Amino acid sequence: MDASFNKKYFVRASTVAFFFCALLSSFYCDSVAAKEPVLIGIDAEFGLQGSTSAQAIELGARAAIAEVNAAGGVLGGRKLQLVIRDNRSIPARGVQNLQELAALPELVAVLGGRFSPVILEQMPFIEALHVPYLVTWASADQIINNDMSPNYVFRVSLSDKLAMPYMLEHAAARGIKKVGLLLINTSWGRSNQVAAEKYTQTGRLPKIVRSSWYSWTESSLVDKYNSLVDAGAKAIILVSNVEAAVLVREIAALPAERRVPLIAHWGVTGGDFFEQAGSALKQVDLSVLQTFSFFTAEPAKRKRFLQYASPINGVARIDDIESPVGSAHAYDAIHILARAIRLAGSTDRVRVRNALEKVQSYQGLVRDYAQPFTRERHEALTTKELMMVRYRIDGVLVPR
Repeated sequence: MDASFNKKYFVRASTVAFFFCALLSSFYCDSVAAKEPVLIGIDAEFGLQGSTSAQAIELGARAAIAEVNAAGGVLGGRKLQLVIRDNRSIPARGVQNLQELAALPELVAVLGGRFSPVILEQMPFIEALHVPYLVTWASADQIINNDMSPNYVFRVSLSDKLAMPYMLEHAAARGIKKVGLLLINTSWGRSNQVAAEKYTQTGRLPKIVRSSWYSWTESSLVDKYNSLVDAGAKAIILVSNVEAAVLVREIAALPAERRVPLIAHWGVTGGDFFEQAGSALKQVDLSVLQTFSFFTAEPAKRKRFLQYASPINGVARIDDIESPVGSAHAYDAIHILARAIRLAGSTDRVRVRNALEKVQSYQGLVRDYAQPFTRERHEALTTKELMMVRYRIDGVLVPR
């Protein structure tokens, strides 16, 4: 056999071997990629002192992920996995966290936390980075009513355009004809002010006699409260976080005839408000808005949630779940997202975003969703889920 034939045979054999090895390598890489976890981020206020909202969101997300993974995961057996970032309620930190999360190749979406100002600061980056963003607490209307096209933000939570009218209607149902508004001076407070103004245009009771604004740096709120009562308010609609405990203690120290009911947005339930208010809470008529209560949830769904939540942090009873709306919303959001990933057949974020608008028929913890989102509607909850609750003597939130 001549040398030229040997050379041709060697080159041909080498070429075949190269392509065979490349094919094997491709199969191996695809196999490895198929087993890599699908990442879901949470950016929330974990490091904020006295806050329990982020931890509640994490508990709900982890319970849902455990359930999804136990049922086989997504995309042929890939497991869901959380990646946690702490924004400490600081908008700039939230932006940095979002950028870091978006840089992770297998990340499909991010869940946001309690503070509307953080998410509003993140909005341009959510759009630019094409990251599907699921809101599980923050309620400012501008979060969903944004200029994105297509819109990458979806909310499994309350919106202020539902919250404020409901609180006012609750006052009217109690026979209260005049109320005052005490609002935190943030985008969340302003969102509620807009919703209140739209309500007043309908001419329905109660009448809003005055609005008063406060900032986080204020150490006392009683003067603002008194100005509203002096203006004729027979109840105060309160848009506040846990710092409202200061106001509760101040109201309790007033003469009984100066104490009017407080009807509070749900921000007070996101931390240690009950502990800070202490025994003063017994002297104040406080109602708090919620979208969900484990006490009224379907027993089978409640049992399933506890089945997967208990191994995570030892929660044995629904009474032990702090900031329950955060857990319930995050639980449903993860299940909806898992269905969107399966529908998309991919971790491609654009395809997952599109699929979120097409998910059908999920029997959730908060509600049964015929279709959680559509192209025109990125709000998953309605007025039907709203309720007023109170703090039980042991600090547990229970329906009124």
